[in-house]
Amino acid sequence: MTEPASSVFSASWPGLALLHADAECVVVSKPSGIHSVPGLGSDKHDSLLTRLQAVDPLFHAVHRLDRDTSGVMVFGRTKAAVRALGMQFEARTVHKRYVALVAGLVADDAGEINLPMRYAPEIKPRQVVDAVNGKPATTHWQVLERRADTTLLALTPVTGRTHQLRVHCQAMGHAIVGDSLYASEVWQCARARLCLHASELSFDHPSSGERMRFVLPESFTS
Repeated sequence: MTEPASSVFSASWPGLALLHADAECVVVSKPSGIHSVPGLGSDKHDSLLTRLQAVDPLFHAVHRLDRDTSGVMVFGRTKAAVRALGMQFEARTVHKRYVALVAGLVADDAGEINLPMRYAPEIKPRQVVDAVNGKPATTHWQVLERRADTTLLALTPVTGRTHQLRVHCQAMGHAIVGDSLYASEVWQCARARLCLHASELSFDHPSSGERMRFVLPESFTS
């Protein structure tokens, strides 16, 4: 089932742009600059999960997007739904697709990045490529559009490592524009936000099993 890409804002769901809502789960459009789940400290309390739990305390997160990444997210509304969705993410049957605006002109039209990664506590919160101690990480990419000095890419992660897309883009020599952790200073300042967007999410409904697909375009033209 393909859901409409336009979000619906309702006063009964304050501070949330809904793509879908039912008794088992909700799908929301996450803006850049807000946490998926609350972090440590009062300045990190506001999050999509916090706002959802203000409506229904039973909501739980089943996956995350970085604070500065925008796009489609699903949250479970019952224990059974959270378990069913979590199992799909663990089994990698959830389809995720991102778009990213990266620095420079990517020469090839498509490719695959296989670079193991690990957390680097010495430069936290960054992750690094580490062929010896890193965990396997795979990303497929495809050029959508070449511009004057940037390239719009479609990114499909096979694994779900923290900062995977950001690290892999940097490693291929084309860091994501606006990335304050992995891009050069020039490209960090080129845009006011991280140009990474979760544009598509497909999963099986946690109770009916019906395949659900949500598409939320982002072109980074503004």
